[in-house]
Amino acid sequence: MRPLRAGLIGLGAMGRHHARVLAKLDGVQFAGVADPAGDPHRVAQGAQVTRDVGELLDLGLDYAVVACPTALHESVGLTLARAGVSALIEKPLADSVAGANRLAEAFEAGGVLGAVGHIERFNPALQSLRARLEAGELGEVFQIVTRRQGPFPHRITDVGVVKDLATHDIDLTSWITGQEYVSVSARTASRSGRPYEDMVAVVGQLSDSSMVSHLVNWLSPFKERSTVVTGERGCFVADTLTADLTFYANGAQSMQWESLSAFRGVSEGDMIRYALEKREPLVVEHERFRDALLGLPSDVVTLAQGVRTVEVSEAVLASAGQGRTISLKSADLKGALV
Repeated sequence: MRPLRAGLIGLGAMGRHHARVLAKLDGVQFAGVADPAGDPHRVAQGAQVTRDVGELLDLGLDYAVVACPTALHESVGLTLARAGVSALIEKPLADSVAGANRLAEAFEAGGVLGAVGHIERFNPALQSLRARLEAGELGEVFQIVTRRQGPFPHRITDVGVVKDLATHDIDLTSWITGQEYVSVSARTASRSGRPYEDMVAVVGQLSDSSMVSHLVNWLSPFKERSTVVTGERGCFVADTLTADLTFYANGAQSMQWESLSAFRGVSEGDMIRYALEKREPLVVEHERFRDALLGLPSDVVTLAQGVRTVEVSEAVLASAGQGRTISLKSADLKGALV
């Protein structure tokens, strides 16, 4: 079987990592790159460099990876779909719900595969966490809390922290729990002098009534990437920077301290840090997309799931702008986002 011919649109901070992976991916020939700035940093891994998507398509592609700025995802994705070329589109799928829907419709109409690059799904800690939640190891889930903080990335100029960073947490929360968001309430702030928000705090509810809290910002001098899931048997803590997963069990010891004996909560129990195979999430993401193209069993982030994440992110912004809780039921959402 001949290798799949892959192209890449964008050689920015994320694009250069895609180029590195594509150049070494089994069963794939890295055919070329499109970037109007060319390849000044020489990160194209020897692939042919073109100036636009049309020239890239002339090389003959089976699929392309879209790693250009978010504002260009829709136009680039539509061009690929109309040309019959499958695409792995970096998150978020588009900068608006309408644009995300147009992309999903175009790929379906063209009969080609489209997927979204929500890389956290392929983090070993979160993959293990999801499997353990599915197996019922935590019992009933009460709350999911995520914290995603770090310095401002100067390369991001077309969206704020909600669509660039919080979309990670929105997608991973739905994915690990298997639940949909039903409401969100949020507050945003802009402290860096940019036209977009650089801090957001979100409180939400999922379809199983569990609570959600997301704290995301570009204002911290240190990086933090944590997901904490609390349930009836304890809590899981996933650190996606180190790909570590730790379980803190509820204690089963009887309470002898009289002044605390009436408290009907939990006590400290055993702690387990799991030994996980730690493969690079971006490599796994590419392997899964390649396998899906070949018709092999695979799990990719569908365009429909990408649309829903953009819907939730816009509801977060609407909540902050309108100062109220936004329902994510279809009828309510349509009116809230107008």
